[in-house]
Amino acid sequence: MVSSSPARVAVRDDPRRTRWAAAVSASVIVGAGLALRAVAAGDVAKYGGDALYTLLLFALVFVAAPRTAPAKAAALALAVSWGVEFLQLSEVPAHLARQSTAARLVLGSTFNAPDLFWYAVGAGTGRLAVRRA
Repeated sequence: MVSSSPARVAVRDDPRRTRWAAAVSASVIVGAGLALRAVAAGDVAKYGGDALYTLLLFALVFVAAPRTAPAKAAALALAVSWGVEFLQLSEVPAHLARQSTAARLVLGSTFNAPDLFWYAVGAGTGRLAVRRA
């Protein structure tokens, strides 16, 4: 059995530190998403953005509920991402996207099956990052 480092245990046991670290991480993820859109185009920007979207949701889970187990946070972030993607099979997101830039950024507008894979990449990346921290 592998023991946890003292710093790792301290962050998990202190919800304030976890929440703060998650909020900083969320800010960095948003910055990474904006930078990606500024320097990349096409599939790199699209699918990288998909992974970052779920990674952001993963971080926001810890902002809202800092004692959440990392595997549960990853599963929740993935479920929300997939839920939003499947919602795009209806006309609701497309209609809202025409009304609001924020809705377009959060909900997208059209279903794209490969996005489901890249959301899983984002959730897995978050889970691995927390495991190694």
